[in-house]
Amino acid sequence: MNTKTSWEFGTRQVVFGAIGAALYGALSYVTNSLFPLPAAGNVTFRPAVAVLIFFGVAYGPWVGLLAGFIGNTLGDALSGWGFYWNWSLGNGLMGMIPGLVMLAITNYKAQADIIKAVLWGLGGAAVGMLVASLTEMFVGGIDLKTALVGYFTPSFIGNAVVIVILLPILMIAFAAVASSRGR
Repeated sequence: MNTKTSWEFGTRQVVFGAIGAALYGALSYVTNSLFPLPAAGNVTFRPAVAVLIFFGVAYGPWVGLLAGFIGNTLGDALSGWGFYWNWSLGNGLMGMIPGLVMLAITNYKAQADIIKAVLWGLGGAAVGMLVASLTEMFVGGIDLKTALVGYFTPSFIGNAVVIVILLPILMIAFAAVASSRGR
């Protein structure tokens, strides 16, 4: 990426954020009813998390935040679950945090850059799902144990599996497409 700063916010970030949100929301909707996890609430296995993390890594923290917040809101609405601001915020953070590594990723096929992206993705998943789960104590009136064991643990583990397996595939595919276009 040839950008001045990872915090740049303009038309490009809005467009990529909207594309990421549409993809994340639609793909989440498809899997929300297919892959429920044993959890205290509507926690599902979402392969689309890899798309969210990728958009953050490739296009920066604002894109990741928009894609996660709006995409989760869209996916939940399509699934008939309603709007849960804390989970949309958590998903936004899950996309934003990996976006902080954007400027350090120079080769989407390089093992070191893939590891950086995966580690930042795992960090984003940990922070995002922890924020969502802990705020559920105030929003939903649950206790700390339910927040950590019933919400955070299944959501983080599911997201971690997706990030470790699918994010490298997306990065390598992106690199192949970009190189075939001469970028």
